[in-house]
Amino acid sequence: MNKFFKAVLLTGLFAGTTDLVSAFVTVFIKSGKFPERMFNYIAGGALGLDTSLKGGVGVAFLGLFFHYFIACSFTLFFFWVFPRVKVLRFNKYLVGMLYAVFVNCVMERLVLPLTPLGGGSFDLPQEYIGWVVFGVLFGIPIVVNTYKYYGVE
Repeated sequence: MNKFFKAVLLTGLFAGTTDLVSAFVTVFIKSGKFPERMFNYIAGGALGLDTSLKGGVGVAFLGLFFHYFIACSFTLFFFWVFPRVKVLRFNKYLVGMLYAVFVNCVMERLVLPLTPLGGGSFDLPQEYIGWVVFGVLFGIPIVVNTYKYYGVE
């Protein structure tokens, strides 16, 4: 495996894992219950929620695959665009936070409305909290590893 794709894959897997941990913790805090069907819910984007929640382990693995596919796709996109857009070299932490907001908005406002899950409501205070958590756990790791890969300090 060449160095570029290895960096993208490892970064995407890390960012996807921290995002999953964040999602599990958030759902647990809000509901007091462990979200045992989360991967089935994710698969609902392709299969429909009724079908996916009735599915078993295979559907859960499909949801897990979709989650990591999306995380690695956004990681690949950033690694690809970084050398082409010089303003991204401004501040890795700020860029990481802003990239997370970008990813969240693309998913929540463009991708999810096209799926059977549909788009969610928009509550700005909750969005801010989600953006900060997502920025720290998803955006910043992607940007920091991209800076490291390209030798930018």
